[in-house]
Amino acid sequence: MAQDPEKMKSMIAFKKRLEEQLEKLATETKEVQATLDVVNTILLEKGFKRGNINEVLVTLAPVPKEVILPKKEPEPESVIPLKTMNDEPLALIYFDKQAMHVMPDESKNFSVNTPPFSIFLVEKVFAKMQEKDNELVRLGQLKPEKMFSFNIVRESDLIKEITIKNVDEERLKELKSSIRWTLEKMYEKMKGA
Repeated sequence: MAQDPEKMKSMIAFKKRLEEQLEKLATETKEVQATLDVVNTILLEKGFKRGNINEVLVTLAPVPKEVILPKKEPEPESVIPLKTMNDEPLALIYFDKQAMHVMPDESKNFSVNTPPFSIFLVEKVFAKMQEKDNELVRLGQLKPEKMFSFNIVRESDLIKEITIKNVDEERLKELKSSIRWTLEKMYEKMKGA
């Protein structure tokens, strides 16, 4: 009988390891899917149609693993998909060593003129973060090169990319939430128009 509690402890520990591994695999699957979405978006931007992508991939020689998998820069996530409450894709956020990049979903044609982009996201979120950092630089509490900054890449009025530099963990959470909310409101207005 003394072995039964030990067997139970062993089984519980084994169960926990299996659950952790399953969770890790689920996270990895999401990251790979998000990375694949980024690659597809980039290929589509370069003029490939969906049908052509598969033809091109078949003709390409195998690529070394290091080239395919992006390095995970800010941990724990390197690619973050932004979606509506109905699971409609809005944008992808990915990171490199210098910045956070927001790539709006190409099929949505988000315009800088669609509210609440300028009024809320640019003026109330981005500009406020910049003002706060300007003050910290003025007080000598922050180096100028560590100051929050952003750039909106446009093709006429369409938003192609938003590049944001010097994002800390606290701001990342606020930015993800604010960007997702803004794009969702813009999408609702575009659907209603």
